[in-house]
Amino acid sequence: MDEIIAGLKKKIVEIIKRSSNPEDPIHAKNTLEWMIKLEPQADEALKIAALGHDIERAITKRKIKRENYTNYEEFKKAHALNSAEVLSKLMETFKLKKELREEIFYLVNHHETGGNKRANLLKNADSISFFQVNLPYYFIRNNLDETKKRCIWGYHRLPANLRKIVSRFSYNDERITLLVKNLPRYLKEDT
Repeated sequence: MDEIIAGLKKKIVEIIKRSSNPEDPIHAKNTLEWMIKLEPQADEALKIAALGHDIERAITKRKIKRENYTNYEEFKKAHALNSAEVLSKLMETFKLKKELREEIFYLVNHHETGGNKRANLLKNADSISFFQVNLPYYFIRNNLDETKKRCIWGYHRLPANLRKIVSRFSYNDERITLLVKNLPRYLKEDT
């Protein structure tokens, strides 16, 4: 079983390396690292889900596009389901046990929303990694207003203790650092 899981993880990394977003491979590994920091006893389902939660973004013909959704929550829900489906098909080729496949599918399908302790762990690891890895790239591709909206959305879904971690991040671009430092204030204004 260990060889099967190692092979699956290797294949996930290979697929994600093909993403058109240069940060995706870094984000996948960083999300896994945050998963282990948040839950040192993380099992293989949590680790595989952390590594593969955004796998659909690396497959151009399967990738969910933001412009096809008027509602950001619906876009994120479609992205999570699509990643879960892509990962499910991949897991079938590796002959993973059904229970493990189903658990990973659930986790990836709920990585944007959480829903139970385990899905919340994945959501939190993903959120922290967005701020640590993805945010500078996101800022390059989007304007300041769109970046601010995305940051408020991501910050809002974190519990208070993990928001403190994010608030300590700093960036090469001072505008991003300032944006992140002001997230507590923006969050209050938004509610």
